[in-house]
Amino acid sequence: MDAAWPAPDRTESNGWVLRAASGVTQRANSVWPREPGSDSHAQYALVREARLWYRDRRLPLIFQVFDDPRSTGLNSVLDAEGFTRQSETLVMWRDSGAKQATADSAVPQALVPEPGVEISTEPSPEWLELWWQVDGRGGPAELATARSILAGCPSVYALVRSDGGAPAAVGRLALPPAQPAVDAPKPAVTGGAEARGWGGLYCMATRPDARRRGYARRIMQSLLREGAARELAGYWLLVTAANHGAQQLYAAAGFSEAGRYLYRQDRPKRHLTGC
Repeated sequence: MDAAWPAPDRTESNGWVLRAASGVTQRANSVWPREPGSDSHAQYALVREARLWYRDRRLPLIFQVFDDPRSTGLNSVLDAEGFTRQSETLVMWRDSGAKQATADSAVPQALVPEPGVEISTEPSPEWLELWWQVDGRGGPAELATARSILAGCPSVYALVRSDGGAPAAVGRLALPPAQPAVDAPKPAVTGGAEARGWGGLYCMATRPDARRRGYARRIMQSLLREGAARELAGYWLLVTAANHGAQQLYAAAGFSEAGRYLYRQDRPKRHLTGC
């Protein structure tokens, strides 16, 4: 996930990855505590170090913290420091053999062709415009930064048009290099085939007046088909906990929840001023 959305400015300190991208998206402007640690004194010191790092970049200190037992100690430190909790997000996944949980579930979704969906390896101006209109925050400078984030990982981009020819929906399949986790057991190898990489679905966006017409489903079908052509082992995606409609769409495509994370943001410190 980190490789699929790479921040242009990053450094690692004692197992914490500090990421910055001029404030464009929380994910690219947050600390990923890859190794949260268990020593609270060390964690407090790392929080102070991270606060200075982000202050130098005129950015708030934000942590991307996963909801798992390893993060219990870090969450206690962040609670004591007054960090907010926001943007709870589900990580959903499915393997390459998952099938659509609907009437046509006998046909693997990734193999169903979707005519009319435009596929490219670079985001076109129309693709960028629609995605930014739906999910973007900011103007041309922020969009340029977002484009640099997208370009940091090999990807496939999909766009489908409405009947009038205007872009209706877009999506992205990120294709980061396969990188097994440290100390992870080696995957079983069948028939002499090497372990395959995973793909991440990102930037799923539909024009507001074009929703509930099946465009998002067509985009997802096409991206899964592109992943199948590349023999990916499986897929993940990220969706906010509040977006129940999108969760239903993804569940129908065979995705299920694998975990959750949220963002913990440093509260701004108020400084006394005098007349």
